[in-house]
Formats: sequence, C-alpha cells, structure tokens
Amino acid sequence: MRTEDLIKALAADAKSVEPPVAQTLATAVGVGTLITALVFYGLFGIRDHFMELVTSSPRFLFKFVLTLSVAIPAFFLVRDLARPDFKPGKMMWWLALAPLVLAVGVLLELFALPSDAWRANMVGHNAVFCLIVIPLLSLTPLVAVLYALRDGATTHPVIAGAVGGLLSAGISATLYAAHCPDDSPLFLAVWYSIGVLVMTGLGALLGPRVLRW
Repeated sequence: MRTEDLIKALAADAKSVEPPVAQTLATAVGVGTLITALVFYGLFGIRDHFMELVTSSPRFLFKFVLTLSVAIPAFFLVRDLARPDFKPGKMMWWLALAPLVLAVGVLLELFALPSDAWRANMVGHNAVFCLIVIPLLSLTPLVAVLYALRDGATTHPVIAGAVGGLLSAGISATLYAAHCPDDSPLFLAVWYSIGVLVMTGLGALLGPRVLRW
C-alpha cells in the first residue's frame, strides 16, 4: 500500500481513532502536569504574597498570560498533529500568539522604564536558576505528551515533537512563574524564551525517534 493510501485509510477511520487519541493526550498532559506541579510545589513553592500579587501586579499576571499563550495553542495543535491527515500549515499561526503577547509586553515595559533600567530588568535576579528549572520541569510533561502521541499516527513527527516540547515548556513555565521573583517582560523575553526554545528543540530531536511508524 502506498503511503498516501495508508494515510487516507487512517483518516477515513478518524471517528474511531480521534477520540481515544485526544483523550489519551488530555489524560497524559493532565497527569504530567500534576506530577510536575507536585514536584514544583515540594521543591520550590509559590512566592510569598501570591494572592496579593495576583490582585495588584499587572506584570506578575502578565507572566501567566504569556506562558498560557504558549501552552494552550500548543496543546490543541499537538492534539491535531496526532491525526495522519492533519496539515500543520492550517493552524501553525496559533504559535504566533505568544510572540505577539511578549512583544506587546516588552514594548510597554520599554516605554514605562527609563533606558538605564532596561538592562537590570532584563538580567533580573534568577536568570541561571530559570534556565535550569524550566527545562527540568518540562521533562515529565514532554515524556507524557510523546507517550500519548504514540497512540496516534502523525505524519509530521519532527513538528509534533517540537510542538510537544513547546507544550511541555509552556506548562513548566506557567508553574515556575508562580515562584519566579522576576516579573519584567524583558526578563521573560530572554530567559523564559531560551528555556522554551531548548525544550522545543529537544522535542524536535526526539519526535522522529519516538513517533516513527
């Protein structure tokens, strides 16, 4: 059977394939997130005065807007990538949401701060720790996502792996944001972005090896 015929056959059976794959992925992401959240809370915990920051600090809230704008589109995209007939070009524009949100935040920060404060806000207080923790917290969700994707039949394993890595980084960055003492969008633009790119690259490398069929 030719590859195209196989893809059409799998796509024709989508009604029986899609729900289990979607459910498996949702369950895997939920379990991976829960395990990571427990590890995060046990090792780091949330910042002091968390609820006060939620109600009084737009910069603190912006971190969660940004990280969720990474995680949520990545989840829906990776779910669809499990289907053999899915063409990534249809929905890849979703991934532009986080860079747009970040760009708006950075521009507002540049206007709000004097130029001699830009560098200090970008460097922050916890840059090295951030670079270590975000990828480490991403590992469990990434394993869970790749495991779930094996129940599908993606025809784009590199992209599926990369988006899986992006999703895992979005999850871990959301958790880490609750602990991180640095709230500046300039800090996020550099250090969070590096952590997210590392996991996206790792997912792209693992995808062809784990998701081959």
